[in-house]
Amino acid sequence: MRDTRQYTFDCPGLSNRSLRPDVANSRKAILFCLLLLLTAKLYAQKTDYKDGIIHTEDGKDLAKVVRIKDKENLGLTSTYELYSMSGEKLIIATVATDFAAERDDNSGYFYRFSFLTADEVGIFSLAKLGTEKAFAKLIGSGNFIIDGKVDTKKLDEFIATKSKNPKTVVEYNLVERNRMFFVNLKNGDIFQGKDIVVGRYKDITNSSNFDTYQFSLPDGLIVAEASFSGGNNAKNCRITTKKDNMTRMVSIATEGKVKMLMNSDDRNFITIEKIAKWLVKNFYL
Repeated sequence: MRDTRQYTFDCPGLSNRSLRPDVANSRKAILFCLLLLLTAKLYAQKTDYKDGIIHTEDGKDLAKVVRIKDKENLGLTSTYELYSMSGEKLIIATVATDFAAERDDNSGYFYRFSFLTADEVGIFSLAKLGTEKAFAKLIGSGNFIIDGKVDTKKLDEFIATKSKNPKTVVEYNLVERNRMFFVNLKNGDIFQGKDIVVGRYKDITNSSNFDTYQFSLPDGLIVAEASFSGGNNAKNCRITTKKDNMTRMVSIATEGKVKMLMNSDDRNFITIEKIAKWLVKNFYL
């Protein structure tokens, strides 16, 4: 049977009432959450940023930010250095070009923070607009700079709660060639022009439901993987490209139907050729 007995619930600021157990427990849970929020608000270090100096809420100088424009990127991005007020360099933050931007959010950069005095590294996201201010705000909210020094315990908490784990992208140089020439395949090699090998393909199929191929540069670096069903009559292909860590469905439909291939070195020659042309056209090969 349901417990209908009445309980007395005391709380500062609220009148004492007789409550059922379920109501009393709900009130307690709500008050507990409010207490947590109030504690977090009091604990968070409010900061202000002005003229290159991060200030605490009580007006004290916390640290100094130095912005250095990246010449190799025509000044579109910058490197940020953080110094204590005594002049000790604490952090260097550089754009992490080896990580892919979020698919659904292209409003920020990934930055690699090197915490020099603590021998720690973390990846963090900073807004593209107002990057310097975003850097200062992130540092100020971390609460790990105390008396001009990095508190390693608080820094570990900061990295654990604020850092990102973005996907890695692969950077590589394509083979130089005249892109006006046709793309041809022969014996696992992909040619553009008469004798210039721009890539290779390899059958790695391990399923009876679909075929899978790897595409690589001539030096063996894998740049893409493609899966499809229907052989040379495949209508769509699932392609994953390593350069940007993207996966998409690509239409490769052919008018009519391919019944048989003569003098071909691969059972899926026509479909592989279409995929290779797509990779070349989109500068993955």
